[in-house]
Amino acid sequence: MKNNINVYPILLAGGSGTRLWPVSRQLYPKQLAKFIGEDSLIQSTIKRMTPTLNMENIRIVCGKDHVYEIARHMEEIGIPAEKKILAEPCGRNTAPAILLAMLQVIKKDSDAVLCVFPADHVIRDERVFHERLESALKLAEMGYIVTFGITPHYPETGYGYIEGAGEIAFGALSVKRFVEKPDLKTAEQYIDEGNYFWNSGMFTFKASVMIQELAVHHSELLHKMKQLPLEGTLVSLKDYQQLPNISIDYAVMEKTDKAAVLPSDFGWSDIGSWKSLYDFIPKDTNGNVIEGDVISENTKNSLIMGHERLIATNKVKNMVVVETPDVVFVSDMENSRDVKSIVEKLKERGRSEYQKHKTSYHIWGTLTNLEATPDFSVVRRDMYPGSKCEIKTDGSTVKHLIVITGVAKSTTNNQSRFLYAGQSLVLTENQMLILENTGDESIVVIIVKASSTLMDSTTVKA
Repeated sequence: MKNNINVYPILLAGGSGTRLWPVSRQLYPKQLAKFIGEDSLIQSTIKRMTPTLNMENIRIVCGKDHVYEIARHMEEIGIPAEKKILAEPCGRNTAPAILLAMLQVIKKDSDAVLCVFPADHVIRDERVFHERLESALKLAEMGYIVTFGITPHYPETGYGYIEGAGEIAFGALSVKRFVEKPDLKTAEQYIDEGNYFWNSGMFTFKASVMIQELAVHHSELLHKMKQLPLEGTLVSLKDYQQLPNISIDYAVMEKTDKAAVLPSDFGWSDIGSWKSLYDFIPKDTNGNVIEGDVISENTKNSLIMGHERLIATNKVKNMVVVETPDVVFVSDMENSRDVKSIVEKLKERGRSEYQKHKTSYHIWGTLTNLEATPDFSVVRRDMYPGSKCEIKTDGSTVKHLIVITGVAKSTTNNQSRFLYAGQSLVLTENQMLILENTGDESIVVIIVKASSTLMDSTTVKA
């Protein structure tokens, strides 16, 4: 299958991962975070497909706020990002996201086969995954729309289920029905019956078959999407908001007679909560999952994850403790998924912690808020090699820039100069400066912003 050039992996990277707050946030969702090993979830997903699928054909559909960071994650693992990322101006569920990628692909290859995967899922047994993927590709060539049904090992109430019927080929079953998330008693019944599978949200199909089924079962979406100008990689917000907000399950899979469920048992998880992350990761002898600078005494069956500060625990069990530079989240394990309600309260109160971290990501690098008071603020800019950014002041503030590492090129009023480590300049009221990193290594710049009445710029030489 490696040389099957008309197979296109489509990664859906538009989720927010609220139940994994405070690591996952609106502007830095879970697919960009590193929970397991050195790779982010989206990097792991890409690498998982590499032995079987052609990475030149990959397409990633994501929110417009995440384009540059996803591109950087791709480049880090050797996948050129140019023309491979499609940005949604707003979320409209999985059917528009899949169709957006599909319409771009069929312009190049009308006979393309699409493999659709969420970018934030994990799989433990990649060998079995590749075997199932090859079976799915064969079924897709036969005209089926294949969904990967995960063999359930316990009565999970957080997933939707698929009921399988008669066998088709390659171990796949026809789909009798899709069912919503069940209560515990119903989930236990599904396990006993043996022909129910977790709905993984992963699909394989020929683009031409899906287009035909959309024309029959949801022609409104197909018609409206075809009217959009799709030459670039970003659709306008006004146009995209007119599309139906609908999942591919509701739009097609629950109605088509071409659906096939491929029973799969390859250690899959959608990492939808701290509990599911804990369940997926191997434990130490005390049943703990520990990451970061942690000292634990008499601690059992807990997930403890630190990012910046020391965490010390004593005589706790069945707990989740997650530290980020600006938030500490503590919960018992079983109810840790209820963090979503905390995020909603933060949003209602206008707190920025629901949306972003202290460090934000930009095309030119990262911006970290070090301190902020009513009188002044201090930020750190880490700029990637070859990048540049604008820095402005208004009529009542000045900014003091200090180069910490590297060499920065500054341009003000068409005049340029190089600033070396330890050198600084002051940007006075209503000025704009272009800051560039022309070297091969990242540079670090500290910027102090203060009221012009507090910082006398005339005492500091640029």
